[in-house]
Amino acid sequence: MKATARNVLLSTLVLAGFGLVGTGMVAWIESVTEARILENERAVLLASLNEIVPPGRYDNNPILDTVKVTSPELGAGKHKPVTVFIARKNGQPVAAIFNVIAPNGYGGPIKLLVGINADGTIAGVRVVSENETPGLGDAIKTSVSDWIYGFTGKSLNNPGAKGWAVQKDGGIFDQFTGATITPRAVVGAVHKTLLYFAAHRDEIFKQKPEPEHG
Repeated sequence: MKATARNVLLSTLVLAGFGLVGTGMVAWIESVTEARILENERAVLLASLNEIVPPGRYDNNPILDTVKVTSPELGAGKHKPVTVFIARKNGQPVAAIFNVIAPNGYGGPIKLLVGINADGTIAGVRVVSENETPGLGDAIKTSVSDWIYGFTGKSLNNPGAKGWAVQKDGGIFDQFTGATITPRAVVGAVHKTLLYFAAHRDEIFKQKPEPEHG
């Protein structure tokens, strides 16, 4: 009995040791890779922002120069804040890039980056994520078509309120054959972002950057 008890105790201790070593290794790997993952995420985000506002136009770090705004018109919900990345040069605002959501896509919410220059013209729009129908709704992506580039340079006055719709609804923006819902959702989200920017421009550019986390 004593020998059996010792064997059981020894086995338990060995298993516990393996468990502790395994847990420690997982924690160590996680601590080592966390910084790398965060760095990679920032690099991908910065590359997306640079597609909208080329780095030669600003001299700050827009990833660290952000403000939070809350408005149901920006698609995130009544109480969920939307991040706005600010590009500046010599301390002066160059553009605000909104991370907004078009909630009424055919396949669900469409996440967008909408860049608006300080003068109220659109610097660029890019799709961050979507679940639209491949071959139809996914034409909003730059890898599929150049449709999204059509927003660049537009503003509230160009084309004017009635023009901010797809052609089927009387606007100027092309709709895709068989996928009107998707471009309609994107056009609506971009227009609402322009309206929000026009109403809150000074407030956005005067806000102090959010403190960095992580």
